Amino acid sequence: MSILRRLQPIGLPPAPPPATVPAETPPAPSAVPPDLPEAGPPRVAARPVPPPAPPVPRTAERPVRWDLVLQVIRKLAGDAEADVGHEGPAALLESVRRALDEVLAETGQVLSRHERDDLVRRCVHEISGYGPLQPLLDDDEVSEIMVNGPEQVWIERQGHLQRTPAAFRDQEHLLQTIQKIVSPLGRRIDESSPMVDARLPDGSRVNAVIPPLAVHGAALTIRKFSRNPLGIDDLVARGTLVPEMAMLLRASVAARLNVVVSGGTGSGKTTTLNVLSSFIGEDERVVTIEDAAELRLQQPHVVSLESRPANAEGRGRVSIRDLVINALRMRPDRIVVGEVRGGEALDMLQAMNTGHDGSLTTAHANSPRELLYRLETMVLMAGADLPSRAIREQIASAVDLIVQQSRLRDGSRRITHITEVVGMEGETVSLQDIFVFEQQGMEEHQRVKGRFRSTGVVPSFLPRLEAQGQRLPTDLFWSPGGSES
Repeated sequence: MSILRRLQPIGLPPAPPPATVPAETPPAPSAVPPDLPEAGPPRVAARPVPPPAPPVPRTAERPVRWDLVLQVIRKLAGDAEADVGHEGPAALLESVRRALDEVLAETGQVLSRHERDDLVRRCVHEISGYGPLQPLLDDDEVSEIMVNGPEQVWIERQGHLQRTPAAFRDQEHLLQTIQKIVSPLGRRIDESSPMVDARLPDGSRVNAVIPPLAVHGAALTIRKFSRNPLGIDDLVARGTLVPEMAMLLRASVAARLNVVVSGGTGSGKTTTLNVLSSFIGEDERVVTIEDAAELRLQQPHVVSLESRPANAEGRGRVSIRDLVINALRMRPDRIVVGEVRGGEALDMLQAMNTGHDGSLTTAHANSPRELLYRLETMVLMAGADLPSRAIREQIASAVDLIVQQSRLRDGSRRITHITEVVGMEGETVSLQDIFVFEQQGMEEHQRVKGRFRSTGVVPSFLPRLEAQGQRLPTDLFWSPGGSES
């Protein structure tokens, strides 16, 4: 069955909806990373903030002729000779142009060349893409798309929120687009199951909530992934960390230390986890476990597992914890869990303590110390009747390194702490910071002013790195880049 026949367009609306007017917002502050002369490549000098770029191509600002779009789609759907669901891009474009010419001839309407091109693009997006969202998905500067009902589409660009002129025809149009995303993955969303997590073919993370839970219309959130996976040099260039920190992280992963990346929502944890996973050797078997598969590991021997929600009868659910337990039977050299948020934390810690060194995961926390509290709470969620000291000893012996990441006020993302888990001191897990980011205020154009520095503490796992052949410069932890200016 072709894509067109699955669209099932409904009757024409009485009139095309008015174009959504962008909300007036103050000019977005610059997202240029702070000038940090102490370490790393030279930073870009501060400059006046340019006028904000249009959020979407200018064609999206014109009023949408949904009546013509629907007529073209209906004509293509009724054409027995056209199989546009399987046509290539060039053939699909030609079919849409021909159908539009026939519709205009039948209705006696005359359109300008720009209007015709705009309608052709919209029809192609409806058939082979995701409708009004497609131009935003194609824009590499857009990092997140947030749909609040059919008439409000917001984006994150360079760390700042902007409202766009994009809009859906109506609520049913938005619901059709959501179904188009989740159906190929075997996921469902309806009144009995009004929430869903999914992903796009490129790995972008999708979350959707529909009425009755979403009061003012379906809400759709898409966190985009970069077309080209970022590397550690890209994070250094963006000011997320400095080269000294990158050297330590590279050596730690290669030497099979257990690393947890913690941070708040949207702080870049998954991106950093993906970068850290690139340091895993190509001769190792890696098992990744996620709610929605979005990690893109470059190693040749990777097994990706994805959790599954319950079906309509409430059966068949496979949780992250189930997958972690099963992964232990798959002879993994490394286990990479996209995020721990519940009882799977206990199984993850046990895996780290029973020969699966070099495991990587992420968790939500606002500081390295808070991460320890959250891990303890998540272990209790597994139903294990363990005393607090036993849980803390598990954490202290399993986790070697905590990478804390934050999204700052100017939208930039920074690794604010690289912290070693030293061990137990009495009833408390002992931590020591190796590198920290110190925020020193705000510069002009609302840029965060700050710098990275080393604390002068030599990690206790340094002999372990050297035993694995990972030798670091002796002055790494007292380098000029880590000293006070």
